[in-house]
Amino acid sequence: MYKITNYLREYKKESIIAPLFKMLEASFELFVPLVMAAIVDIGIKEQNNAYIIRMGAVLILLGIVGLVCSITAQYFAAKASVGFGKSVRRDLFAHINSLSYTEIDQAGTSTLITRMTNDINQLQSGVNMFLRLFLRSPFIVVGAMVMAFTVDIKAALVFVLAIPLLSVVVFGIMLYSIPLYQKVQKALDHVLLMTRENLVGARVIRAFCRQEDEKQDYREGSDVLMQMQTFVGKISAMMNPVTYIIVNAAIIAIIWIGGVQVSIGNLTQGEVIALVNYMSQILVELVKLANLIILLTKAAACSKRVGEVFAMSASVVEHPTGVDLKPTENKVEFRNVTFTYQGAKEPVLKDVSFTVKKGQTIGIIGGTGCGKSTLVNLIPRFYDVTEGDVFVDQVNVKNYSFHQLRDRIGVVPQKAVLFNGTIADNLRWGKEDATEQEMENAIQIAQGKDVIASKKDGLEEIILQGGKNLSGGQRQRLTIARALIRQPEILILDDSASALDFATDAKLRKAIKEQTKGMTVFIVSQRAATIKQADQIIVLEDGAVAGIGIHEELMKKCDVYQEIVKSQDDTAKEKKEEKEDGR
Repeated sequence: MYKITNYLREYKKESIIAPLFKMLEASFELFVPLVMAAIVDIGIKEQNNAYIIRMGAVLILLGIVGLVCSITAQYFAAKASVGFGKSVRRDLFAHINSLSYTEIDQAGTSTLITRMTNDINQLQSGVNMFLRLFLRSPFIVVGAMVMAFTVDIKAALVFVLAIPLLSVVVFGIMLYSIPLYQKVQKALDHVLLMTRENLVGARVIRAFCRQEDEKQDYREGSDVLMQMQTFVGKISAMMNPVTYIIVNAAIIAIIWIGGVQVSIGNLTQGEVIALVNYMSQILVELVKLANLIILLTKAAACSKRVGEVFAMSASVVEHPTGVDLKPTENKVEFRNVTFTYQGAKEPVLKDVSFTVKKGQTIGIIGGTGCGKSTLVNLIPRFYDVTEGDVFVDQVNVKNYSFHQLRDRIGVVPQKAVLFNGTIADNLRWGKEDATEQEMENAIQIAQGKDVIASKKDGLEEIILQGGKNLSGGQRQRLTIARALIRQPEILILDDSASALDFATDAKLRKAIKEQTKGMTVFIVSQRAATIKQADQIIVLEDGAVAGIGIHEELMKKCDVYQEIVKSQDDTAKEKKEEKEDGR
């Protein structure tokens, strides 16, 4: 919470001016009952029209000055709150981008989106109302009580009894509501998670005819959220009627005591009206204060959630200076590497060691979940090893700055991710100043010329979010081109040709080998045919290296590799026979 409130320091002037002008407005408002009392006791009682007009003009002047103060305060409060929201949102976005895969996996995408949007909006609203009311409402409550004592001490004792009772009600409900609002936000996270999964996985849901099941799950999640919101809403809603009851009871007491005092001549009618007005002012301000407290309760819950993200520290820490770049013959080396995901019981990789020479093509193959993607993700340091070391050009990857290391590596992840914009815009993610010729060369190597040719606007064709207007194979070829355009020293293809047919896959591998001389290439694949011609093949089984060598060597001495190749050969043979039978 403290770190969040620090952002108001950037708007110190606005944060001071807004409440001060609200206090000025409140000061003028406190004089209104006294003026009204004077109009009744002097102007109306003595039928002095000139006095009534003069005092009426004073009321109008107080109203105008109060309005100017109010507008000024609201302007500066809005400026501070919007600026506060912008700064928190900016830094939270930057902080999330500084986190490693481990922290993002741990937090979850959906809850991070909620905290970036809804939670910060609640904080922004809380700051706005806080600056406008946190001094004004208590000032009027206390000020009205003080002014009541200047009118009549006996009647003012009602204020002394009512205000503490009101404070107990207001703060008691607030303390009870804060943890409930935190639970509401967690339920909102769950509903957002279901929403995101349904939108992203719409095709899968329809393919399996699970629409009704998903609707039922969503209804249940929404009902839980609604019930929690309704319950905490009822608790918060109690504040207004309870405060109304207490204040109106106090007004009845004032009228009763004031009536007795007027009868014996200790009070005037105007003074009783002033006392009732002061109690009415307290009522209005306490209602405002109650609503402010409800808003601040929500903001406090949201502040805690945003603070939890800020409290996350990146497990992968960048080296402050980096190292001098000196290309060597040994491009990548793993020494006794073991890696365990946070919270997992067993390591994903166990004591992995191998050396890759510059310009070699390395194939990585193994069963599902054996750690293939994890292994290549350790090279650009998306994760840090649990034990052992990873070296690039004989320098530990921990000694590089992120830019030094990752600018030398082109990564094509398993899931082909493209962004809304043109094809050229997406390719320039690999190289910002890429020329059209460089783009065409990268696309040619990635076997994507037909993709561009099929588009009306060529490189300027608009890609929808996530590349929804492209096929899986087209998306994969464009992501490969995006990695190739920067001409990296190390290229990582993480099962990134799975949507390509065998002929296109073969052409792609041939083009990469012939047109990227000196580039070290890692190919993660489920297909033995894809990595068959690699200079070195690493076979993984349950996170451990089952064999390293070329295809022919592994076919002689590696049982795991033999089993993979045989199963795929048998599958291919069966498909061929089925095709022939179909003819």
